[in-house]
Amino acid sequence: MAQAAARRHPLFSGPFKLAKTTLSNVMVKALVSAEDVSASPVQAHAARLLPAAQILKPQGPGPFPVVLQMHGCGGCKPFQRTYAESLAEAGVAAVVIDSFAPRGISTVQAYATVCTGLQLWGAQRAADLFALYAWVRAQPWADPSRILAAGWSHGGWTVMDALALPRDRLAAATGLADLPAEPLEGLAGAFLVYPYCGAASLTARHGWRFTPKTTAIVAGRDSVVGARRPLVVLEGIQSRGGDMDVRLFPEATHAFDEPGAKDVRMSFSPERAAQTRALLIELALSTQNTKPQDLRPQDLGPQDLRP
Repeated sequence: MAQAAARRHPLFSGPFKLAKTTLSNVMVKALVSAEDVSASPVQAHAARLLPAAQILKPQGPGPFPVVLQMHGCGGCKPFQRTYAESLAEAGVAAVVIDSFAPRGISTVQAYATVCTGLQLWGAQRAADLFALYAWVRAQPWADPSRILAAGWSHGGWTVMDALALPRDRLAAATGLADLPAEPLEGLAGAFLVYPYCGAASLTARHGWRFTPKTTAIVAGRDSVVGARRPLVVLEGIQSRGGDMDVRLFPEATHAFDEPGAKDVRMSFSPERAAQTRALLIELALSTQNTKPQDLRPQDLGPQDLRP
């Protein structure tokens, strides 16, 4: 029944191949039960996420630049660790956030419900980014002026919605009642790879509260989230003064950087994958927060970003 509804949902087209889940329900329950109920909502949410996160750091005490990685709707795939390992080898720490295991969402459920928009939209999942951003800023090995958020597909949607949510809707959307006025204050950069920018995305309607230095990659043959709409939305930010570097890979498909993707619409490109890793490393090593440029929501209205 859920799969039938998924095929009808307008956010993403077509059924996905289903893969085996990576964590048992017993493990997921253990992660959730370990949460400190006496902590603040932001702290408690971070504690819930951390047991499933992968944290890779370079040798030495730091402090290091840090990239927070948000996976796509299919879950935390092995290629996310490939990015993290490349970052660590280059002197950048990486925190690979698994948004599904702590919520008990299996891979099968993710494809049937998250990829189709039936649960966990970008604005709700922004809670994960807010909580672990607050956590990593307090770590002695992290340079708080050099933290970036990176997202792939649904993770890109999440990063964008985290920047686009109006301040008066932050708590309601994420369920985190104790968020500061700007939960991403000091964010140095954003890295977006084939991000979803469709009707459910908030950027076209609200703009971003501020724009950190951003690199965005759009796949020209992307039949999952498309290419035209992301280009319109991202170039809209760029045209209004946002520090946005938009790269179009004309021949690339969705998930071009995922080896062995089990979907006929996706084709792995080792050259583009290597180029994307290099761009992420370049952004992480060259970016330091000073004061992100404000983009007022009214400067990026839907009348300027219609498809």
